[in-house]
Amino acid sequence: MENKSNITYKVNKAINAEDLAKVFKASGIKRPADDLPRLQKMIDNSNIILTAWYGEEIIGIARALTDYSYCCYLSDLAIDKKYQHQGIGKELVHLLQEHLGDEVALLLLSSPTAMEYYPHIGFNKIENGFIIPRKPF
Repeated sequence: MENKSNITYKVNKAINAEDLAKVFKASGIKRPADDLPRLQKMIDNSNIILTAWYGEEIIGIARALTDYSYCCYLSDLAIDKKYQHQGIGKELVHLLQEHLGDEVALLLLSSPTAMEYYPHIGFNKIENGFIIPRKPF
Protein backbone atom coordinates (compact mmCIF):
# COMPACT_ATOMS: atom_id res chain seq x y z
CA MET A 1 0.00 0.00 0.00
CA GLU A 2 1.39 3.37 -1.04
CA ASN A 3 1.49 6.54 1.07
CA LYS A 4 -1.73 8.53 0.67
CA SER A 5 0.16 11.83 0.90
CA ASN A 6 1.91 11.02 -2.40
CA ILE A 7 -1.40 10.93 -4.30
CA THR A 8 -2.25 13.95 -6.45
CA TYR A 9 -5.60 14.76 -8.04
CA LYS A 10 -6.25 16.51 -11.34
CA VAL A 11 -9.41 17.93 -12.90
CA ASN A 12 -9.82 17.43 -16.65
CA LYS A 13 -6.19 16.44 -17.23
CA ALA A 14 -5.96 14.97 -20.72
CA ILE A 15 -5.82 11.18 -20.68
CA ASN A 16 -6.04 8.65 -23.50
CA ALA A 17 -7.81 5.34 -23.98
CA GLU A 18 -4.74 3.42 -22.84
CA ASP A 19 -4.73 5.33 -19.52
CA LEU A 20 -8.42 4.60 -19.00
CA ALA A 21 -7.95 0.92 -19.92
CA LYS A 22 -5.09 0.64 -17.43
CA VAL A 23 -7.21 1.96 -14.55
CA PHE A 24 -10.22 -0.16 -15.50
CA LYS A 25 -8.12 -3.34 -15.68
CA ALA A 26 -6.23 -2.59 -12.45
CA SER A 27 -9.42 -1.77 -10.56
CA GLY A 28 -11.44 -4.82 -11.50
CA ILE A 29 -14.37 -2.70 -12.74
CA LYS A 30 -16.37 -4.33 -15.55
CA ARG A 31 -15.87 -2.10 -18.59
CA PRO A 32 -14.93 -2.73 -22.25
CA ALA A 33 -11.26 -2.16 -21.38
CA ASP A 34 -9.90 -3.79 -24.54
CA ASP A 35 -12.06 -1.69 -26.88
CA LEU A 36 -9.78 1.36 -27.13
CA PRO A 37 -11.90 3.24 -29.72
CA ARG A 38 -14.93 2.91 -27.43
CA LEU A 39 -12.90 4.06 -24.42
CA GLN A 40 -11.72 7.09 -26.39
CA LYS A 41 -15.37 7.98 -27.14
CA MET A 42 -16.10 7.65 -23.42
CA ILE A 43 -13.31 10.14 -22.70
CA ASP A 44 -14.19 12.53 -25.53
CA ASN A 45 -17.85 12.75 -24.53
CA SER A 46 -17.33 13.21 -20.79
CA ASN A 47 -17.89 16.61 -19.22
CA ILE A 48 -15.62 16.04 -16.23
CA ILE A 49 -12.73 13.65 -15.69
CA LEU A 50 -11.01 13.65 -12.32
CA THR A 51 -7.91 11.53 -11.97
CA ALA A 52 -5.74 10.32 -9.11
CA TRP A 53 -2.00 9.92 -9.68
CA TYR A 54 0.87 8.31 -7.83
CA GLY A 55 3.80 10.13 -9.40
CA GLU A 56 3.34 9.70 -13.15
CA GLU A 57 1.10 6.65 -12.77
CA ILE A 58 -2.68 7.06 -13.12
CA ILE A 59 -4.30 5.07 -10.32
CA GLY A 60 -7.88 6.32 -10.21
CA ILE A 61 -10.61 8.01 -12.20
CA ALA A 62 -14.03 9.55 -11.78
CA ARG A 63 -15.72 10.18 -15.13
CA ALA A 64 -18.96 12.18 -15.26
CA LEU A 65 -21.61 13.60 -17.57
CA THR A 66 -23.47 16.74 -16.46
CA ASP A 67 -25.52 19.80 -17.40
CA TYR A 68 -23.73 21.75 -14.60
CA SER A 69 -27.11 22.95 -13.38
CA TYR A 70 -29.37 20.16 -12.17
CA CYS A 71 -27.79 16.72 -12.35
CA CYS A 72 -24.57 14.84 -12.93
CA TYR A 73 -24.19 11.17 -13.75
CA LEU A 74 -21.04 9.60 -12.31
CA SER A 75 -20.39 7.03 -15.00
CA ASP A 76 -17.12 5.58 -13.69
CA LEU A 77 -15.38 5.50 -10.34
CA ALA A 78 -12.39 3.18 -10.55
CA ILE A 79 -9.32 2.86 -8.33
CA ASP A 80 -6.37 0.53 -8.94
CA LYS A 81 -6.71 -2.37 -6.46
CA LYS A 82 -3.23 -1.64 -5.04
CA TYR A 83 -4.50 1.78 -3.91
CA GLN A 84 -8.01 0.94 -2.74
CA HIS A 85 -9.13 1.50 0.87
CA GLN A 86 -7.15 4.74 1.19
CA GLY A 87 -10.01 7.20 0.58
CA ILE A 88 -9.09 7.93 -3.04
CA GLY A 89 -12.57 7.21 -4.39
CA LYS A 90 -14.11 9.32 -1.65
CA GLU A 91 -11.73 12.18 -2.48
CA LEU A 92 -12.52 11.97 -6.20
CA VAL A 93 -16.26 12.19 -5.40
CA HIS A 94 -15.62 15.10 -3.02
CA LEU A 95 -13.65 16.96 -5.70
CA LEU A 96 -16.42 16.27 -8.22
CA GLN A 97 -19.01 17.72 -5.84
CA GLU A 98 -16.86 20.80 -5.29
CA HIS A 99 -16.50 21.23 -9.04
CA LEU A 100 -20.28 20.91 -9.58
CA GLY A 101 -21.59 23.00 -6.68
CA ASP A 102 -24.55 22.50 -4.36
CA GLU A 103 -27.32 22.77 -6.96
CA VAL A 104 -26.30 19.63 -8.86
CA ALA A 105 -27.49 16.17 -7.79
CA LEU A 106 -24.91 13.39 -8.24
CA LEU A 107 -26.33 10.10 -9.55
CA LEU A 108 -24.79 6.72 -10.32
CA LEU A 109 -25.58 3.11 -11.07
CA SER A 110 -23.77 0.67 -8.82
CA SER A 111 -22.62 -2.83 -9.57
CA PRO A 112 -24.09 -5.33 -7.10
CA THR A 113 -20.64 -5.82 -5.54
CA ALA A 114 -20.26 -2.10 -4.75
CA MET A 115 -23.67 -1.51 -3.13
CA GLU A 116 -22.15 -1.40 0.35
CA TYR A 117 -19.37 1.00 -0.69
CA TYR A 118 -21.28 4.04 -1.89
CA PRO A 119 -23.10 4.87 1.38
CA HIS A 120 -19.64 5.08 3.02
CA ILE A 121 -18.64 7.92 0.70
CA GLY A 122 -21.80 10.00 1.07
CA PHE A 123 -24.35 8.52 -1.34
CA ASN A 124 -27.94 7.76 -0.32
CA LYS A 125 -29.56 4.63 -1.75
CA ILE A 126 -32.66 5.32 -3.82
CA GLU A 127 -35.42 3.01 -5.02
CA ASN A 128 -37.03 5.20 -7.67
CA GLY A 129 -34.85 4.60 -10.69
CA PHE A 130 -35.20 2.78 -13.98
CA ILE A 131 -32.82 1.55 -16.67
CA ILE A 132 -32.91 0.32 -20.24
CA PRO A 133 -29.67 -1.70 -20.28
CA ARG A 134 -27.04 -1.63 -23.04
CA LYS A 135 -26.17 -4.72 -25.00
CA PRO A 136 -23.53 -6.79 -23.16
CA PHE A 137 -19.90 -6.34 -24.22
